[in-house]
Amino acid sequence: MFVDEVEIEVIAGKGGDGCASFRREKYVPRGGPDGGDGGRGGNVIFRADKDISGLGHLAMQKVWKAKNGQQGQSSQCHGASAEDLIISVPVGTMVFDLNHDILLKDLTENGADFIVARGGFGGKGNLRFKTATNRAPRTATPGEAGQSRQIRLELKMIAQVGLVGKPNAGKSTLLSRLSRARPEVASYPFTTKSPCLGLVQVDPDRSFVMADIPGLIEGAHQGIGLGHDFLKHIQRAGILVHLVEPCPDDGTDPVENYRVIRSELERYDAELGKRQEIVVVTKTDLPQAATVAERFREELKCEPMLISSATGSGLRELVFRIAEILNPPTCW
Repeated sequence: MFVDEVEIEVIAGKGGDGCASFRREKYVPRGGPDGGDGGRGGNVIFRADKDISGLGHLAMQKVWKAKNGQQGQSSQCHGASAEDLIISVPVGTMVFDLNHDILLKDLTENGADFIVARGGFGGKGNLRFKTATNRAPRTATPGEAGQSRQIRLELKMIAQVGLVGKPNAGKSTLLSRLSRARPEVASYPFTTKSPCLGLVQVDPDRSFVMADIPGLIEGAHQGIGLGHDFLKHIQRAGILVHLVEPCPDDGTDPVENYRVIRSELERYDAELGKRQEIVVVTKTDLPQAATVAERFREELKCEPMLISSATGSGLRELVFRIAEILNPPTCW
């Protein structure tokens, strides 16, 4: 099951206690304090990993705790510091402080680290308290407690291109034809139940990431249907590719369907309404496709692209059109 939001508690490790001990050897006439310091507790770190696609691996464990530092020992031996607890999350994960509802970090780059809870410092051994007037201190301090935080993780996928449209518009089929992604494809609505990313290779030197978002219906911005849960995943997309089915199975009007989806995007986030968009009429092997494309030209004053994922018609032109918008040619 795809999980894009979890709430967990993170607890950094406690620092090790300092040691209070004295050197006592048979042939050493003058001993003295020799207690070592405690080791530092482990930090809790979030690390962005491009090979992870969701937060499901964190959903079943609510508390993540780093190890404590080791206690100091005699003979001036310091305790070992604990290893950091590294929690891998998908690229695009946003880290929120749950209690204060503030964004702590947005992990948008692969390999990026964020220390969400710092381990406590180790306590001081009694050797640290030795002075000219206090040659036999019996004082050692305890280790410091590690930080504890209630955290909410929210995933917003990093994709340069977002596929939007009504259910069964052909988004999953298009993604499977352009990339190695294998979303579920079937002839009924709401086949896609979670976002899916695919890498589209334009040529040896150019590529882009495309996201297939579950189909939207009227009222999606209010929580109706499946797509509302995943609208946030297209907020980072630089380009929206709006797929329009020329002959919907439910008998609805294709142009009106386009207007409905545009309205839902704008109501969810006004910035999405300003995002650059490519209108694509799919399934051009159907006779109604040409008529629908002409209606878009006349009624909406836009020039749609026509493609067929079944025959491959127009796919190459669409890929190069997207690449041209993402990386416009440089004028010398």
